Amino acid sequence: MDSGLKSKILAQGMSPETVAEQIENFKDGFPFLTITAPATPGDGIKVLHDKDLRHHLLTYPEKASQIEVVKFVPASGAASRMFKDLFSFVEGDGDISKSSFVQKFMNNIEKFAFYDDLNAALIVRGTSIAKSLDSKDYKGILEALLYDDGLGFGNLPKGLLRFHSYPDERRTPAHEHLIEGIEYAIGEGNTVKIHFTVSPEHDEKFQAEIALILPGLKKEFGVNFDISYSHQKKSTDTIAVNIDNSPFLEENRSLLFRPAGHGALLENLNDIHADLIFIKNIDNVVPDRLKEETKNYKIAIGGLLLEIQEKIFHALRNLDRTIDQQSVRHAEHVFTHDLGAKLPEDFHTHPIDYQAFYLKTKLDRPIRICGMVKNTGEPGGGPFWVKEEDGSQSLQILETAQIDLNDPESKKHFNSATHFNPVDLVCGTKDYRGRPFDLLKCRDMKTGFITEKSKSGRELKALELPGLWNGSMSNWNTMFVEVPLITFNPVKTVNDLLREEHQ
Repeated sequence: MDSGLKSKILAQGMSPETVAEQIENFKDGFPFLTITAPATPGDGIKVLHDKDLRHHLLTYPEKASQIEVVKFVPASGAASRMFKDLFSFVEGDGDISKSSFVQKFMNNIEKFAFYDDLNAALIVRGTSIAKSLDSKDYKGILEALLYDDGLGFGNLPKGLLRFHSYPDERRTPAHEHLIEGIEYAIGEGNTVKIHFTVSPEHDEKFQAEIALILPGLKKEFGVNFDISYSHQKKSTDTIAVNIDNSPFLEENRSLLFRPAGHGALLENLNDIHADLIFIKNIDNVVPDRLKEETKNYKIAIGGLLLEIQEKIFHALRNLDRTIDQQSVRHAEHVFTHDLGAKLPEDFHTHPIDYQAFYLKTKLDRPIRICGMVKNTGEPGGGPFWVKEEDGSQSLQILETAQIDLNDPESKKHFNSATHFNPVDLVCGTKDYRGRPFDLLKCRDMKTGFITEKSKSGRELKALELPGLWNGSMSNWNTMFVEVPLITFNPVKTVNDLLREEHQ
């Protein structure tokens, strides 16, 4: 690698060795994972009963009040993709008969929480929504919605759009996450801690929005808030390459680096040293009338994690004190019964010291509990049993690209999957001595993704790091819990806001 390229890499905050490794990944690709079965209720997915919910609703609040709880919200996603069809219409010939999406938007425009704001933006222009609809000036309505001389929604993050209408206010997803935090994430000091990962260009707007909301919430609910922000680190970007795997150079001869997907946020998560961390995407929120089940199941999986974690810690402390049949069998019970993991078939043929070492290595890892909803055709990673190199089987969330669908056995397991992950996680990232794990050491770098893109009319290949809840958490202790479908209400397009769940 010549000195010019090296200096450009260093300026990005990366090392030439990292970039060289990324280029090798482009050349070699990523191996498929060996799945042995889909995780299903009773075999990898735990089903909570009413008594379990009641138990955690009673016990969790007191436990949470004594520890640091953080709600981690990936919120850097731009809203532009929500409005893709609207942008296409504005840039087209204006014939609404060609777009059922725009027809639905216009026919239901009064149902959107941003209706009044949009109408005000049009009044400034000397018209209104009603007048524009009468004159069939659909482009004018959408220009006022999307562009910066109007509401500028096309350049805002999802977290700052008005999603839900209430009698006395219109809430953004950021606002709804604050409300959710009060319901299940009050930790020590009667404090709700929420961490948003945001894009640098939206930082000030996010902080301004939160600053407007917090005083009223503090007064109404009598809780404290600790809101923090971080940006996806530039050093986590990955190099883009040409189709022949040579570095992609822009017209000015600079290297092209691209954001490496949500797996890059592992660095941000690694900087948070809380006792319990909930993870939920910014756009998965509902109005107050539907929050009860979300609250109950968040409390349930949070409480379950704290209970399982304490059993793991107890087993590890026993192994520290003495290694004998009793301590090893206890650790094995925690691993296979409480965590539900699967040991290698030859595990019991090994000496007791080896069994103790093996179980300690397996138990002394970060832990996560992931909510799983029944598959209704929505996109999302699926829960599977994966065979590891040591012969054990672990629970993993896999994307389609990680599964060899040309292999009949793998395809059979893939087609038999009943659930998917709606990005509903709670994590424990400290060890039994109270020290934070280095989460970067617990990922599987062989589980990235390669996609084909284009820039300035030229084809390129882009590399995504192991997904935050996929390969980035590959070497964690994992449990899956079935949660109701009502807890998953993402907004991928603006018309998703017309669903009953968002009205």
